[in-house]
Amino acid sequence: MVNALILAGEDHNSHFGTRVKGIVDINGKPMIQYIISVMKNCKMIDRIGVVGPYEVLYPLLGEMVDEVIDGRGSIIENVMQGAKHLGLNRNILICTSDVPMLTVESLEDFLIRCEHTKADFCYPIIEKSLNEAMFPGIERTYTRMKEGTFTGGNLFYVNPKVLNKCCDQAQKLIAYRKNVFKMARVLGWEILVLLLTRRLTIMHAEKRFSQIFGIEAKAIISNYPELANDVDKMSHLLYARQYLKNKQIS
Repeated sequence: MVNALILAGEDHNSHFGTRVKGIVDINGKPMIQYIISVMKNCKMIDRIGVVGPYEVLYPLLGEMVDEVIDGRGSIIENVMQGAKHLGLNRNILICTSDVPMLTVESLEDFLIRCEHTKADFCYPIIEKSLNEAMFPGIERTYTRMKEGTFTGGNLFYVNPKVLNKCCDQAQKLIAYRKNVFKMARVLGWEILVLLLTRRLTIMHAEKRFSQIFGIEAKAIISNYPELANDVDKMSHLLYARQYLKNKQIS
């Protein structure tokens, strides 16, 4: 069993006319409610928390989840705040609030495979052809590794006891993600050169991240594209609305 934390902080660059992207409407209900519904039906999840602006989230979600945590800081600060409320006795599934096409099956498969690794941190990656087969026409960012071309998921499996030792480096990676030279200070030039020349293996990446954070990190190659497709722009929102409408009809 794990606890689950949904990140629903303020999105100051939102394209959707709301300060909290997770509450944007999809076919008559807030997007985040699709995720909560999946988590409540997942037999591997114990407590569910949502972190973000309390006055926005509590009226909508207060009776649906175990904790609504007032979080107004950075992503890492909100994760730390959420982890304190949910407790350190169980590993935590951290999920963004904009993956409405998530399913119970995809979530349980990810959690089972994470538990088998015994790792401190797990992150799902999905091969490009699988993603394009399930969600044709949707725009995603892909990374070419030696084993293939992958897109990353929007969930993380974390041992909460290692969060304190990871937060400084994690803040740097988030802050530097669009500057290759600053990223190199954290990851090392070897990793970036291997990535740019398409020679970086998944095992090498796992080893380097494990070294940087002082933990055991694992990539989970998932067959479930539902883990990866977030709502980051208006075209994604329109796609999700139509996809979920068709799914409900069928």
